[in-house]
Amino acid sequence: MKEYRPVFEPRELKALSVLQPWRTAAALVFDWLVIAAAIAASVYFGGVWLYLLAVALIAGRMHAFGVLMHEAAHFRFLKNRRAAEWIMDVFAAWPIMATVDGYRQNHLAHHQHTNTDKDPDWIAKLGTASFTFPQRVRYMVANLLGYLVAVSSVRDIRHIRARITKNLQPALAYKLARIGFYLAALVLVGVLGIWKGFLLYWVVPFLTLFFLFVYVRSVAEHFGSMDYDEELGSTRTVFPHLWERLFFAPHNINYHLEHHLFPGVPFYNLPKLHELLMRDPVYRAQAHITRGYSTGVVRECLAGASSDAAQPTLH
Repeated sequence: MKEYRPVFEPRELKALSVLQPWRTAAALVFDWLVIAAAIAASVYFGGVWLYLLAVALIAGRMHAFGVLMHEAAHFRFLKNRRAAEWIMDVFAAWPIMATVDGYRQNHLAHHQHTNTDKDPDWIAKLGTASFTFPQRVRYMVANLLGYLVAVSSVRDIRHIRARITKNLQPALAYKLARIGFYLAALVLVGVLGIWKGFLLYWVVPFLTLFFLFVYVRSVAEHFGSMDYDEELGSTRTVFPHLWERLFFAPHNINYHLEHHLFPGVPFYNLPKLHELLMRDPVYRAQAHITRGYSTGVVRECLAGASSDAAQPTLH
């Protein structure tokens, strides 16, 4: 793969890599407030359509939890890494049945060996029907609808769980703490008598739209009409439509090419990093940038640019 060499000053990158923990903490609080507001509005006003909107908003914030877990996996939250990991485990990773460390072991290998036979994400996805492009419209629709009845979600859970637990050997104290977290949550639900609410406002969003949003983003990042021989062409940045930010691109995760080039830059500085890179005519001309998940990405996935792009191979 031909590597890209940036032309800006190192001091500019260093400035963008400075951690501002309050911004990550504020994002986490915002996500939980949106979930609380969505549940409250749906319960108070009632109605099927408002419930469905609440499910979509909650699933979108679950996706946002995954993005913040991703930040912690890259050590982009607090200088105190142990404290950062515990906070993100309790308030972001554990609620979506993941762990920061498990995700980190898989994800850092993905960064180190992107789109090669040593990339655990690439190996797991390459050749599967859901990640083969160009894709028939009929299959794409059936696969996406499969998330609405949890069939596609269960498939993804099996595949993801295998990757994030493969080399995970947590300490006994950590295992007990995580088990205690889930037991405490179940006891609280039981004491408050909100089993129905828990199923409707947590289990349903988790098993349906959450995994649909993650799947769409995963496809957009490295699949469909890509040039795997060029670093700037093998990862996609997406400029989302406004509504897509709520579901497919929380916390600037859409700047995926920029993130792969400089993973030390926290999510809140990725737009500035993009502006910095766009000063370079090489980046401006060759970077794979697409407009819209529901528009540009879909078109690129339905119509591969070439046979090589449609059927990528291991490098």
